[in-house]
Amino acid sequence: MRTIRHSLPLSRCPIQRLCVFLAFLAIASAGPLCAQTAIDSSGSDAVGEAAISLTSPLDYQVFQRSALMKGKVEIRGQVNASAGRVADRIEARLTGTSLNGPLPGQWVRLAFHKATSAFRGSLATIPGGFYSLEVRALRAQQPVAQTTVPHVGVGEVFVVSGQSNSTNYGEVRQVTATRMVVAFDGTSWRIADDPQPGVQDHSSKGSFIPAFGDALYRRYHVPIGVASVGHGSTSVRQWLPAGDPVYVMPTMTRFVIHDAHNRLVSDGTLFNGMMARIHQLGKRGFRALLWHQGESDANQPPAHQISAELYRKMMIELIQASRKDAGWNFPWFVAEATYHPNQPSSPPFQQAQRSLWRKGLAYEGPDTDTLGPEYRQNHGQGVHFNNQGLRKHGEMWAQAVEVYLDEVLR
Repeated sequence: MRTIRHSLPLSRCPIQRLCVFLAFLAIASAGPLCAQTAIDSSGSDAVGEAAISLTSPLDYQVFQRSALMKGKVEIRGQVNASAGRVADRIEARLTGTSLNGPLPGQWVRLAFHKATSAFRGSLATIPGGFYSLEVRALRAQQPVAQTTVPHVGVGEVFVVSGQSNSTNYGEVRQVTATRMVVAFDGTSWRIADDPQPGVQDHSSKGSFIPAFGDALYRRYHVPIGVASVGHGSTSVRQWLPAGDPVYVMPTMTRFVIHDAHNRLVSDGTLFNGMMARIHQLGKRGFRALLWHQGESDANQPPAHQISAELYRKMMIELIQASRKDAGWNFPWFVAEATYHPNQPSSPPFQQAQRSLWRKGLAYEGPDTDTLGPEYRQNHGQGVHFNNQGLRKHGEMWAQAVEVYLDEVLR
């Protein structure tokens, strides 16, 4: 008798079909492995090893808008060797919701230098975000690699500098309620929960930045970026460019040296650190610099005290030197900041700070000397702010900046 053996094709075998289905579910539930994707010649997606790398934009990066409803996203990057050999075109698009509603999401061709596999370009867009940026490499109109940056904004960017009340010395760490405020440390961007990255003193407590950014976002509905570069306990003397005369040693003696003629001069560390961040943001890459400093110049011990007039001259030198180094006349905002627990204000130094506004060298910042003991740490015995004070400080800075923005954004 002949034995008849039956075999089913794979697609018809119930057990094997079940195994394939379960494997498919496992892969699907795992989600995407990464934002980078290389696409093989058959058209199926396979995870690529950094098939496309971007130096701009970075995740959570905010670009300074140029007008109320005008901005752009700068794109720079490179495809890897395997994708570069076959790609003949690079495209990018933004998707998301702007101040004017959903973006059209059209693909735009970028300049592509095939010999180096580098590409660059910009996408003009209406301010808003966070947007999603997609970049893809194509060959004969078919994608061979692609990547996504999930958070890109076009809004308002600020540099914050000065002494400890500009950095992370507040009593309680703050968080941004809107999640639309981000911080830049010179290398990367992230949500601006305290402590703020990038400060030159490595402080690690609370700041006014989250409250400031939240207030601006609620008013203007665009992402807010902040680069904080301050250092605690510093006099204006220590912020001068390298080699500038200091005349009198500050109370905190770092960043001051004797030159070849035994004169006290700034060593330039803090100025250079501030300017490094300004250059990283680029020409017109931020709206303004916010300066909170003065407590370490007013009401100092006699051996470390300078006059209010010398303070004024040094502030003028600092502002002008920073603009010259940057190559553009970016706005400065200067706060009234002279507070000490035993002497809540120093009228001569306040007048020196106000004189910068009157001469048109800086815009008017908040009068933080009005924030008395109920806003200060250690039950009112400190110079730094408590939880309530940090929030009030941020709101005051936002109000000062809003006066300016409402004018320039008309």
